[in-house]
Amino acid sequence: MTPPKIQFARVSCAFVLQGQEFRAVNDLDLDIADGEIVTLVGPSGCGKSTLMNMAAGLQEPTGGTVRVDGKPVSGPGPERGVIFQQYALFPWLTVAQNVGFGLEIKGVAAAERARIVAHCLDLVGLSGFADALPKTLSGGMKQRCAIARAYAVDPAVLLMDEPFGALDALTRVNMQEQLLATWARDKRTILFITHDVDEAVFLAHRVVVMAARPGRIHEIVEIDLPYPRTEDIRLSQRFQDLRNRVWHAVYHQH
Repeated sequence: MTPPKIQFARVSCAFVLQGQEFRAVNDLDLDIADGEIVTLVGPSGCGKSTLMNMAAGLQEPTGGTVRVDGKPVSGPGPERGVIFQQYALFPWLTVAQNVGFGLEIKGVAAAERARIVAHCLDLVGLSGFADALPKTLSGGMKQRCAIARAYAVDPAVLLMDEPFGALDALTRVNMQEQLLATWARDKRTILFITHDVDEAVFLAHRVVVMAARPGRIHEIVEIDLPYPRTEDIRLSQRFQDLRNRVWHAVYHQH
């Protein structure tokens, strides 16, 4: 049996706030398969970002173990690309320089770096903007640049924390389709946080609905829609049924 790509094994994470212990995540188990897209939804304060930060190696669990490829996570690593809602681009670098930054840090030779950057910009539809500065880009283009930068170092896992949350509705739909198009080519494992139930259902193999105080899994909804996910699928009755089930699980918790 193939081991999970990402494994949360009895994971807890607690903080002390004003002298009181706050359990952001409590005794949580979740396995994510290689090449699977899992979306996380749930009310504010249910531990979604804490879970992702533990997978990214930015936050240590206070109990249990987070593993990637069977190895405990002990800090950030190049096999995990992390994309946040804020683009965090270097404003003084061009689009191409931003995308190639991680490769430069790794010591990749200039010619190979240029080839990889060109490929990644093509993947996200930014080939014509290699020499542009971030301030000249729209929000959606900035986020595509951030995604290309994550892709450039060829991570096996993408960890995405509300990456499309600040975008307008049309750009958001385009970004969802772009993400699935690139996933269809490379089958990376994706853990994706969103507040948008439609987005969660459209992208995922499984939607994990979290519950708050303490953060834990409330329900896991299998999304039995075929890929590629098209506009027809988005408008189908099955999509609406799954969306309604996830919506109810998020907003009618007892």
